[in-house]
Amino acid sequence: MTNNKAEISLPGMSLKQQIQDNLKEAMKNKDAFALGVLRMVVTSVKNKEIEKRMKLAKSGEVEKLEELSQLADEEIIGVLSTEIKRRKDAAKEFEAGGRPELAEKELKESEFLMKYMPEQISEGEIRKIIIEAIQKTGAVGIKEIGKVMGVIMPQVKGKADGELVNKIVREELGKEKIS
Repeated sequence: MTNNKAEISLPGMSLKQQIQDNLKEAMKNKDAFALGVLRMVVTSVKNKEIEKRMKLAKSGEVEKLEELSQLADEEIIGVLSTEIKRRKDAAKEFEAGGRPELAEKELKESEFLMKYMPEQISEGEIRKIIIEAIQKTGAVGIKEIGKVMGVIMPQVKGKADGELVNKIVREELGKEKIS
């Protein structure tokens, strides 16, 4: 398996199916690294589907429960985003704890998972979206960060790092307060 994004993203194939196919390929190629990361993703997706199934069952929607509990690509992207964030956070903790080899492993895994994410938008595009959201909400000052983030995140979910978005929102709201 290569790091080529185009090879992973086949038209008409669901993200879940792509991950399953890449898992099979990693097994055939005896790629221990890819196998470990992909197994973790499959497990996370299954856990999210079980969680969704439980919510549906509680709401009384028991017909077609199995079908309704399957995650859409957007939901799988959410799972991947969470897993990437976990690895980046773990890498920071390992660095702080003096374990650079473990930090490197976590970062390598997060990089591997990025192949399944949509094309990331540039910092300039993020800033433009944020400025529009600030104008739209009329937010002035850092206290209204939640209002602005609520408008922005649906637009950039899976396409931008949440920490970067938060940092830029804080910068822009800081400017608003000064001017």
